[in-house]
Amino acid sequence: MVAAGTALIELVGVNKSFGDTRVLTDIAFAIRSNEFLTLLGPSGCGKTTTLRILAGFERPDSGDVRFEGASLLDVPSYKRRVNTVFQRYALFPHLDVFENVAFGLRLRKTPEKEVRKRVDNALRTVDLDGYGKRWVDQMSGGQMQRVAIARAIVNEPEVLLLDEPLGALDLKKRKEMQIELKDMQKHLGITFVYVTHDQEEALTMSDTIIVMREGVIQQIGSPTDVYNEPRNAFVADFIGESNILPGRMEQDYAIVFAGHAFPCVDVRRADPDVDVVIRPEDITLAAPTESGLNGRVASVVFKGVHYEMRIESDGFEWTVHSTDRADEGAAVGLSFDPEDIHVMDRSAHSPGAHGPTA
Repeated sequence: MVAAGTALIELVGVNKSFGDTRVLTDIAFAIRSNEFLTLLGPSGCGKTTTLRILAGFERPDSGDVRFEGASLLDVPSYKRRVNTVFQRYALFPHLDVFENVAFGLRLRKTPEKEVRKRVDNALRTVDLDGYGKRWVDQMSGGQMQRVAIARAIVNEPEVLLLDEPLGALDLKKRKEMQIELKDMQKHLGITFVYVTHDQEEALTMSDTIIVMREGVIQQIGSPTDVYNEPRNAFVADFIGESNILPGRMEQDYAIVFAGHAFPCVDVRRADPDVDVVIRPEDITLAAPTESGLNGRVASVVFKGVHYEMRIESDGFEWTVHSTDRADEGAAVGLSFDPEDIHVMDRSAHSPGAHGPTA
Protein backbone atom coordinates (compact mmCIF):
# COMPACT_ATOMS: atom_id res chain seq x y z
CA MET A 1 0.00 0.00 0.00
CA VAL A 2 1.28 3.46 -0.86
CA ALA A 3 1.87 6.08 1.78
CA ALA A 4 -1.00 8.34 2.77
CA GLY A 5 -1.26 11.44 0.63
CA THR A 6 0.59 10.02 -2.40
CA ALA A 7 -1.02 9.18 -5.75
CA LEU A 8 -2.78 5.82 -5.58
CA ILE A 9 -4.76 5.95 -8.83
CA GLU A 10 -4.23 8.07 -11.94
CA LEU A 11 -6.52 8.59 -14.90
CA VAL A 12 -4.53 9.78 -17.90
CA GLY A 13 -6.26 11.21 -20.99
CA VAL A 14 -9.33 8.99 -20.65
CA ASN A 15 -11.91 9.24 -23.45
CA LYS A 16 -15.14 7.31 -23.79
CA SER A 17 -18.02 7.29 -26.25
CA PHE A 18 -21.21 5.27 -26.51
CA GLY A 19 -22.02 5.07 -30.19
CA ASP A 20 -21.79 8.58 -31.61
CA THR A 21 -22.12 10.22 -28.18
CA ARG A 22 -18.91 11.34 -26.49
CA VAL A 23 -19.37 11.01 -22.71
CA LEU A 24 -15.79 11.63 -21.48
CA THR A 25 -13.15 13.90 -23.00
CA ASP A 26 -9.50 13.84 -21.89
CA ILE A 27 -10.27 13.02 -18.26
CA ALA A 28 -7.10 13.28 -16.17
CA PHE A 29 -6.70 13.39 -12.40
CA ALA A 30 -4.96 11.63 -9.53
CA ILE A 31 -6.50 10.08 -6.42
CA ARG A 32 -4.38 10.09 -3.28
CA SER A 33 -4.23 7.31 -0.72
CA ASN A 34 -6.76 7.81 2.13
CA GLU A 35 -8.48 10.64 0.25
CA PHE A 36 -12.22 11.31 0.08
CA LEU A 37 -12.63 12.43 -3.54
CA THR A 38 -16.00 13.39 -5.00
CA LEU A 39 -17.04 13.47 -8.65
CA LEU A 40 -19.71 16.17 -8.78
CA GLY A 41 -21.93 17.32 -11.60
CA PRO A 42 -25.42 17.25 -13.11
CA SER A 43 -26.99 14.15 -14.57
CA GLY A 44 -25.28 13.06 -17.77
CA CYS A 45 -21.97 14.80 -17.03
CA GLY A 46 -19.94 11.55 -17.10
CA LYS A 47 -19.26 11.05 -13.40
CA THR A 48 -20.80 7.55 -13.17
CA THR A 49 -19.03 6.46 -16.37
CA THR A 50 -15.75 7.61 -14.80
CA LEU A 51 -16.53 5.53 -11.70
CA ARG A 52 -17.38 2.48 -13.81
CA ILE A 53 -14.06 2.82 -15.63
CA LEU A 54 -12.27 2.89 -12.26
CA ALA A 55 -14.19 -0.22 -11.18
CA GLY A 56 -13.44 -2.08 -14.42
CA PHE A 57 -17.07 -2.27 -15.58
CA GLU A 58 -16.27 -0.09 -18.61
CA ARG A 59 -13.14 0.20 -20.72
CA PRO A 60 -12.04 3.61 -22.02
CA ASP A 61 -11.68 4.12 -25.77
CA SER A 62 -8.28 5.69 -25.14
CA GLY A 63 -6.15 6.77 -22.23
CA ASP A 64 -5.06 4.80 -19.19
CA VAL A 65 -6.03 4.00 -15.61
CA ARG A 66 -3.07 3.31 -13.34
CA PHE A 67 -3.00 1.82 -9.85
CA GLU A 68 0.27 2.45 -8.03
CA GLY A 69 1.83 3.18 -11.43
CA ALA A 70 0.68 -0.02 -13.19
CA SER A 71 -2.05 -0.01 -15.85
CA LEU A 72 -5.41 -1.48 -14.88
CA LEU A 73 -6.83 -1.69 -18.40
CA ASP A 74 -6.30 -5.45 -18.68
CA VAL A 75 -7.14 -6.18 -15.03
CA PRO A 76 -10.74 -7.48 -14.69
CA SER A 77 -13.03 -5.84 -12.17
CA TYR A 78 -12.98 -8.76 -9.72
CA LYS A 79 -9.18 -8.59 -9.50
CA ARG A 80 -8.98 -4.86 -8.82
CA ARG A 81 -8.40 -3.73 -5.24
CA VAL A 82 -11.62 -1.72 -5.31
CA ASN A 83 -15.23 -2.38 -4.31
CA THR A 84 -18.37 -0.53 -5.37
CA VAL A 85 -21.46 0.55 -3.43
CA PHE A 86 -24.39 1.23 -5.76
CA GLN A 87 -27.29 3.63 -5.30
CA ARG A 88 -29.81 0.78 -5.09
CA TYR A 89 -27.53 -1.30 -2.82
CA ALA A 90 -28.01 -4.56 -4.85
CA LEU A 91 -28.61 -6.62 -1.71
CA PHE A 92 -29.87 -10.22 -1.88
CA PRO A 93 -33.40 -10.41 -0.41
CA HIS A 94 -33.17 -14.20 0.13
CA LEU A 95 -30.15 -13.81 2.45
CA ASP A 96 -29.97 -12.33 5.93
CA VAL A 97 -27.68 -9.42 6.76
CA PHE A 98 -24.77 -11.63 7.80
CA GLU A 99 -24.86 -13.68 4.59
CA ASN A 100 -25.22 -10.56 2.42
CA VAL A 101 -22.03 -9.18 3.96
CA ALA A 102 -20.28 -12.58 3.81
CA PHE A 103 -21.17 -13.21 0.16
CA GLY A 104 -17.86 -12.10 -1.37
CA LEU A 105 -15.81 -13.92 1.26
CA ARG A 106 -17.67 -17.17 0.60
CA LEU A 107 -17.03 -16.84 -3.14
CA ARG A 108 -13.34 -16.71 -2.28
CA LYS A 109 -13.72 -19.80 -0.07
CA THR A 110 -12.50 -17.90 2.99
CA PRO A 111 -12.32 -20.15 6.10
CA GLU A 112 -15.48 -19.96 8.24
CA LYS A 113 -13.69 -18.63 11.31
CA GLU A 114 -12.21 -15.78 9.26
CA VAL A 115 -15.61 -15.09 7.65
CA ARG A 116 -17.28 -14.65 11.04
CA LYS A 117 -14.51 -12.44 12.36
CA ARG A 118 -14.47 -10.14 9.34
CA VAL A 119 -18.26 -9.91 8.96
CA ASP A 120 -18.66 -9.10 12.66
CA ASN A 121 -15.99 -6.40 12.37
CA ALA A 122 -17.63 -4.92 9.26
CA LEU A 123 -21.08 -4.81 10.88
CA ARG A 124 -19.58 -3.19 13.97
CA THR A 125 -17.89 -0.57 11.78
CA VAL A 126 -21.20 0.45 10.19
CA ASP A 127 -23.01 0.42 13.55
CA LEU A 128 -25.04 -2.74 12.80
CA ASP A 129 -23.59 -4.97 15.51
CA GLY A 130 -26.23 -7.60 16.37
CA TYR A 131 -28.19 -7.23 13.12
CA GLY A 132 -26.68 -10.28 11.40
CA LYS A 133 -29.81 -12.45 11.55
CA ARG A 134 -32.17 -9.75 10.23
CA TRP A 135 -33.60 -10.07 6.73
CA VAL A 136 -32.70 -7.11 4.52
CA ASP A 137 -36.36 -6.36 3.76
CA GLN A 138 -36.82 -5.71 7.48
CA MET A 139 -34.24 -2.91 7.37
CA SER A 140 -34.75 0.81 6.84
CA GLY A 141 -33.16 2.57 3.87
CA GLY A 142 -30.31 3.87 6.02
CA GLN A 143 -29.68 0.41 7.47
CA MET A 144 -29.66 -1.20 4.02
CA GLN A 145 -27.13 1.38 2.92
CA ARG A 146 -24.93 0.38 5.86
CA VAL A 147 -25.27 -3.30 4.91
CA ALA A 148 -24.11 -2.47 1.38
CA ILE A 149 -21.09 -0.61 2.75
CA ALA A 150 -20.29 -3.46 5.15
CA ARG A 151 -20.41 -5.93 2.24
CA ALA A 152 -17.96 -3.73 0.34
CA ILE A 153 -15.47 -3.13 3.17
CA VAL A 154 -15.44 -6.73 4.41
CA ASN A 155 -13.21 -7.58 1.44
CA GLU A 156 -10.71 -4.98 2.69
CA PRO A 157 -10.42 -2.95 -0.53
CA GLU A 158 -7.93 -0.14 -0.85
CA VAL A 159 -10.52 1.98 -2.65
CA LEU A 160 -14.27 2.17 -2.08
CA LEU A 161 -16.33 3.51 -5.00
CA LEU A 162 -19.74 4.92 -4.07
CA ASP A 163 -22.27 5.73 -6.80
CA GLU A 164 -24.84 8.14 -5.29
CA PRO A 165 -25.39 5.80 -2.30
CA LEU A 166 -27.56 8.27 -0.36
CA GLY A 167 -29.96 9.04 -3.19
CA ALA A 168 -32.75 6.79 -1.85
CA LEU A 169 -32.72 8.30 1.66
CA ASP A 170 -34.88 11.11 3.01
CA LEU A 171 -33.27 14.48 3.71
CA LYS A 172 -32.75 13.99 7.47
CA LYS A 173 -31.21 10.52 7.09
CA ARG A 174 -29.08 11.69 4.15
CA LYS A 175 -27.56 14.48 6.27
CA GLU A 176 -26.84 12.02 9.10
CA MET A 177 -25.20 9.56 6.72
CA GLN A 178 -22.99 12.26 5.22
CA ILE A 179 -21.28 12.70 8.58
CA GLU A 180 -21.21 8.96 9.24
CA LEU A 181 -19.61 8.22 5.87
CA LYS A 182 -16.85 10.77 6.43
CA ASP A 183 -16.18 9.40 9.92
CA MET A 184 -16.20 5.86 8.53
CA GLN A 185 -13.67 6.78 5.85
CA LYS A 186 -11.32 8.25 8.46
CA HIS A 187 -11.75 5.19 10.70
CA LEU A 188 -11.13 2.70 7.89
CA GLY A 189 -8.17 4.61 6.50
CA ILE A 190 -9.04 3.80 2.89
CA THR A 191 -9.71 5.88 -0.19
CA PHE A 192 -13.31 6.83 -1.02
CA VAL A 193 -14.36 7.92 -4.52
CA TYR A 194 -17.87 9.28 -4.31
CA VAL A 195 -20.30 10.21 -7.10
CA THR A 196 -23.08 12.73 -6.48
CA HIS A 197 -25.03 15.58 -8.06
CA ASP A 198 -25.69 17.03 -4.59
CA GLN A 199 -23.45 20.04 -3.91
CA GLU A 200 -24.04 19.91 -0.15
CA GLU A 201 -22.89 16.30 0.03
CA ALA A 202 -19.73 17.16 -1.87
CA LEU A 203 -18.93 20.20 0.28
CA THR A 204 -19.68 18.34 3.53
CA MET A 205 -17.61 15.18 2.99
CA SER A 206 -14.87 15.73 0.44
CA ASP A 207 -11.16 16.36 0.67
CA THR A 208 -11.16 17.00 -3.07
CA ILE A 209 -14.02 17.80 -5.47
CA ILE A 210 -13.90 17.27 -9.23
CA VAL A 211 -16.65 19.26 -10.96
CA MET A 212 -17.73 17.81 -14.32
CA ARG A 213 -19.89 19.09 -17.15
CA GLU A 214 -20.71 17.28 -20.41
CA GLY A 215 -17.83 14.84 -19.97
CA VAL A 216 -15.21 17.51 -19.28
CA ILE A 217 -13.57 18.39 -15.97
CA GLN A 218 -14.33 22.00 -15.07
CA GLN A 219 -12.35 22.31 -11.83
CA ILE A 220 -10.44 20.23 -9.29
CA GLY A 221 -9.91 21.56 -5.79
CA SER A 222 -10.78 21.47 -2.11
CA PRO A 223 -14.37 22.31 -1.12
CA THR A 224 -13.21 25.73 0.06
CA ASP A 225 -11.37 26.46 -3.20
CA VAL A 226 -14.20 25.30 -5.42
CA TYR A 227 -16.77 27.35 -3.50
CA ASN A 228 -14.74 30.51 -2.94
CA GLU A 229 -12.64 30.49 -6.12
CA PRO A 230 -14.78 28.94 -8.90
CA ARG A 231 -12.88 28.69 -12.17
CA ASN A 232 -15.81 29.56 -14.40
CA ALA A 233 -19.45 30.58 -14.35
CA PHE A 234 -20.72 26.99 -14.54
CA VAL A 235 -18.85 26.01 -11.37
CA ALA A 236 -19.93 29.18 -9.58
CA ASP A 237 -23.57 28.62 -10.50
CA PHE A 238 -23.54 24.87 -9.77
CA ILE A 239 -21.77 25.05 -6.39
CA GLY A 240 -24.24 26.95 -4.25
CA GLU A 241 -26.17 30.05 -5.24
CA SER A 242 -24.33 32.88 -6.96
CA ASN A 243 -24.84 36.33 -8.38
CA ILE A 244 -23.00 36.24 -11.72
CA LEU A 245 -22.67 39.43 -13.75
CA PRO A 246 -20.57 40.57 -16.71
CA GLY A 247 -17.89 43.10 -15.84
CA ARG A 248 -14.93 44.93 -17.31
CA MET A 249 -11.48 45.09 -15.74
CA GLU A 250 -8.93 47.42 -17.32
CA GLN A 251 -6.54 47.75 -14.37
CA ASP A 252 -5.41 45.75 -11.36
CA TYR A 253 -7.58 45.78 -8.24
CA ALA A 254 -10.48 47.68 -9.84
CA ILE A 255 -13.51 46.47 -11.76
CA VAL A 256 -16.67 47.91 -13.28
CA PHE A 257 -19.98 46.04 -13.20
CA ALA A 258 -23.66 46.81 -12.57
CA GLY A 259 -22.97 50.39 -13.65
CA HIS A 260 -20.48 51.09 -10.84
CA ALA A 261 -16.74 50.87 -10.20
CA PHE A 262 -15.59 48.72 -7.28
CA PRO A 263 -12.22 47.92 -5.69
CA CYS A 264 -11.30 44.21 -5.76
CA VAL A 265 -8.36 41.94 -4.93
CA ASP A 266 -7.81 40.49 -8.43
CA VAL A 267 -5.37 41.52 -11.15
CA ARG A 268 -6.51 42.19 -14.71
CA ARG A 269 -6.74 39.47 -17.36
CA ALA A 270 -5.62 39.49 -20.97
CA ASP A 271 -9.27 40.03 -21.92
CA PRO A 272 -10.78 42.92 -19.96
CA ASP A 273 -14.30 41.46 -20.37
CA VAL A 274 -14.80 39.20 -17.37
CA ASP A 275 -17.46 37.54 -15.24
CA VAL A 276 -18.04 38.61 -11.64
CA VAL A 277 -19.30 36.29 -8.89
CA ILE A 278 -20.64 37.48 -5.53
CA ARG A 279 -22.15 34.95 -3.14
CA PRO A 280 -25.56 35.85 -1.62
CA GLU A 281 -24.24 35.61 1.95
CA ASP A 282 -21.51 38.17 1.23
CA ILE A 283 -23.94 41.00 0.44
CA THR A 284 -25.04 43.46 3.13
CA LEU A 285 -28.26 45.45 2.83
CA ALA A 286 -28.30 49.07 4.01
CA ALA A 287 -30.06 52.34 3.30
CA PRO A 288 -29.80 53.39 -0.36
CA THR A 289 -27.26 56.09 -1.27
CA GLU A 290 -26.96 58.47 -4.21
CA SER A 291 -23.67 57.05 -5.46
CA GLY A 292 -24.02 53.42 -4.39
CA LEU A 293 -25.60 50.26 -5.81
CA ASN A 294 -29.32 50.39 -5.02
CA GLY A 295 -32.33 48.18 -5.65
CA ARG A 296 -35.82 47.25 -4.54
CA VAL A 297 -36.83 44.11 -2.65
CA ALA A 298 -38.90 41.92 -4.99
CA SER A 299 -39.46 38.95 -2.66
CA VAL A 300 -38.59 37.66 0.82
CA VAL A 301 -38.53 33.96 1.80
CA PHE A 302 -37.65 32.67 5.28
CA LYS A 303 -35.19 29.74 5.00
CA GLY A 304 -34.86 28.84 8.67
CA VAL A 305 -31.37 30.20 9.38
CA HIS A 306 -31.63 33.21 7.08
CA TYR A 307 -33.93 35.19 4.81
CA GLU A 308 -33.52 34.81 1.05
CA MET A 309 -34.32 38.09 -0.67
CA ARG A 310 -34.49 38.95 -4.35
CA ILE A 311 -33.39 42.50 -5.07
CA GLU A 312 -34.16 44.07 -8.46
CA SER A 313 -31.57 46.59 -9.64
CA ASP A 314 -31.20 47.96 -13.17
CA GLY A 315 -32.47 44.84 -14.91
CA PHE A 316 -30.57 42.34 -12.73
CA GLU A 317 -32.08 40.34 -9.88
CA TRP A 318 -29.68 39.92 -6.98
CA THR A 319 -30.01 37.07 -4.49
CA VAL A 320 -29.19 38.08 -0.91
CA HIS A 321 -29.01 35.81 2.18
CA SER A 322 -29.19 37.62 5.49
CA THR A 323 -30.41 37.13 9.04
CA ASP A 324 -31.79 40.68 8.81
CA ARG A 325 -35.07 40.96 6.97
CA ALA A 326 -35.98 43.75 4.56
CA ASP A 327 -39.63 44.32 3.68
CA GLU A 328 -40.91 43.45 0.24
CA GLY A 329 -41.00 46.61 -1.88
CA ALA A 330 -38.41 48.44 0.25
CA ALA A 331 -35.65 50.46 -1.39
CA VAL A 332 -32.24 49.19 -0.24
CA GLY A 333 -28.54 49.65 -0.87
CA LEU A 334 -26.25 46.68 -1.56
CA SER A 335 -22.66 46.57 -0.35
CA PHE A 336 -19.84 44.01 -0.26
CA ASP A 337 -16.14 44.00 0.51
CA PRO A 338 -13.41 43.84 -2.18
CA GLU A 339 -12.49 40.27 -1.19
CA ASP A 340 -16.12 39.22 -1.76
CA ILE A 341 -15.82 40.03 -5.47
CA HIS A 342 -14.50 37.06 -7.43
CA VAL A 343 -13.36 37.73 -10.99
CA MET A 344 -13.33 35.01 -13.68
CA ASP A 345 -12.59 34.86 -17.38
CA ARG A 346 -15.76 35.47 -19.41
CA SER A 347 -17.57 32.25 -20.29
CA ALA A 348 -19.82 31.69 -23.28
CA HIS A 349 -22.13 29.75 -20.95
CA SER A 350 -22.16 32.43 -18.26
CA PRO A 351 -25.60 33.12 -16.78
CA GLY A 352 -24.34 36.66 -16.26
CA ALA A 353 -23.76 37.09 -19.99
CA HIS A 354 -27.48 37.80 -20.25
CA GLY A 355 -27.55 40.29 -17.39
CA PRO A 356 -26.77 43.99 -17.41
CA THR A 357 -23.57 45.07 -19.08
CA ALA A 358 -20.73 46.75 -17.26
